[in-house]
Amino acid sequence: MLSIKGKANELIDKYGTNCPFKIAKMMGIIITYENLGNTLGYFSKNFRVPIIHINEKASEYGKKFICGHELGHVILHPEVNTPFLKKSTFYSADKKEKEANIFAIELLFPDSMLEVENITIYEALEQYKIPKNLTKLNY
Repeated sequence: MLSIKGKANELIDKYGTNCPFKIAKMMGIIITYENLGNTLGYFSKNFRVPIIHINEKASEYGKKFICGHELGHVILHPEVNTPFLKKSTFYSADKKEKEANIFAIELLFPDSMLEVENITIYEALEQYKIPKNLTKLNY
């Protein structure tokens, strides 16, 4: 079984890019931009058609990270309805959210890119203004 990093790298190798928008398109995932209030994004299926919903008010790089995060849910948790779990059950979705954040980081900042740019993951997160709470991940 592949690690989260392994799954992100497998996707990069398969599609020849680390851009979550391009990968989603090649996977047949629809991306919509909507006014989601305080919600950054979510993943849903409509008649088995996968859809990534992104808050239209997010910054451009924020949209890219959100897309990578939601793509993480598609790859890691395809049958889990995280918004439903948060809203309608006592199930803690924190682990699933952390895994999707790690997936997005691994997708957007693969080791090969960090080596070429000669920066650490923390420097990359800061450079691209990834929220500070995500930098407390176990790297």
